[in-house]
Amino acid sequence: MLKFMPVGDSMTIGSAGEHTWRYRLWQHLCVAYGGPVAFVGPRETLYDKQADAPTSLAYADPGFPRGHLAGWGEGWLHMAPLIGDAVRAHRPDVLLVSLGLIDLGFYTNAEQTAENVRAFVAGAREADPRIRMVLLPVIPNIRAAADAPFAEQVERFNVLLAKAVADLDEPRSPLLLASPPEGYDLDTDTYDGTHPNARGEHLIAEAFAGAMRDAWGVGQVYAAGTS
Repeated sequence: MLKFMPVGDSMTIGSAGEHTWRYRLWQHLCVAYGGPVAFVGPRETLYDKQADAPTSLAYADPGFPRGHLAGWGEGWLHMAPLIGDAVRAHRPDVLLVSLGLIDLGFYTNAEQTAENVRAFVAGAREADPRIRMVLLPVIPNIRAAADAPFAEQVERFNVLLAKAVADLDEPRSPLLLASPPEGYDLDTDTYDGTHPNARGEHLIAEAFAGAMRDAWGVGQVYAAGTS
């Protein structure tokens, strides 16, 4: 069985009533991988906006392995200290990581965030020297469209993320930098300028799937969908 652990912020945990890109990718891999797959992690819930807490299990379709390590308002800063224990406990083969927007928006600049990326990778490898990782660049959100300094930080971080992947990639524990979701548009692919709607979920899932297919031969071409 191939085990994946999604790691991310609000775009990954999702909120009550959503499918999440995690579900979309699981659906794809169940068909395209040709073997059993599971999503694992220490958390299973969605974020409940009414309770302002990650307490909901009200997925649009709850019938999938919901394990993850994602949190509303969490970034590389928060996940770097947690990843080692999560890998040791749940033994994923692949980490699927989408982080950085929260860091840059509230906690750290591009250079500091990139250092936390390196700490995250080191922590994951300390727990499992053969762990594989796919890292998604930060997708600029509505704030980046209106805040030029923030947009510059996002662009700078994505350059540093690519450098970190190139520096840290190694045969026994490969790192992949996924391409940004192709054609991703804030007006059509999010419901609020940041968080993905159904189409956006598919595009993010496709970005992860495409990286693994092209580099590792995992799965087939993603079957696009909008519902």
